[in-house]
Amino acid sequence: MSYFDAIFLGILQGLTEFLPVSSSGHLVLAEHILHAKNPGVAFELVVHLGTLLSVLIYFRRRILTLLGSFFKKTETDTRRMNYLLLVATIPAVIAGVFFKDFFESAFSAPVMTSIFLMVTGLILLLTALVPKGDNVVTLWRAIFIGIGQAIAILPGISRSGSTISAGLFAGVNPVAAAEFSFLLSIPTIAGAIVFKIKDIIDINTALYGQFFVGLLASFIFGLLSVYWLLDIIKKGKFKYFGIYCLIVGLFGFIYFTR
Repeated sequence: MSYFDAIFLGILQGLTEFLPVSSSGHLVLAEHILHAKNPGVAFELVVHLGTLLSVLIYFRRRILTLLGSFFKKTETDTRRMNYLLLVATIPAVIAGVFFKDFFESAFSAPVMTSIFLMVTGLILLLTALVPKGDNVVTLWRAIFIGIGQAIAILPGISRSGSTISAGLFAGVNPVAAAEFSFLLSIPTIAGAIVFKIKDIIDINTALYGQFFVGLLASFIFGLLSVYWLLDIIKKGKFKYFGIYCLIVGLFGFIYFTR
């Protein structure tokens, strides 16, 4: 892997991890269209680590508050949020364990990925029809958002897109839904990294430089995408990502079925 490849893939991961356009979908289409060699599990985990660091930095005060609530004896809204995030993580864990082979096979199917990108686009467009909700994430809303995250294991289904949309459909306002989605990404990404930590430990020392610049690129552009998405949501332009996903998905479908 060249330094250019590492930087390009790091930027792609950073931008698409949090924007509702499906990072996995873009990587699947890019690899098949460009006939690029898969960078391997270790590199994918490293660039995911970069995006994890970006959301940890952005929400550092909120995260410290959440962690601090564990040491308080009284029940608080912050402590309750910890439980809701835990509950919302469970559907993805169950899906990953019991449907692992199905999800992995989907990553070698660019036509299916293109269709799922169009599905993501339609879901994002439908959010424009949802009335503005409140900022309360209840237990059932958290479960619904968690189911959205589980479905997003499929390439082409955006994790941030499906979780934020699920929140909106459940009656959560855009900013609260986005914040819950970002916080929910922390245990999800961290869990995936820990689950396959051996792949990172076994990295070829000759590739340390490429892995570092990939991590740095994903961190910087991941942080930028967090700022950008929150600004877009506040301006009520979230639905426009739906048009983009429809176009990319339609292009991929035509390209791979021609």
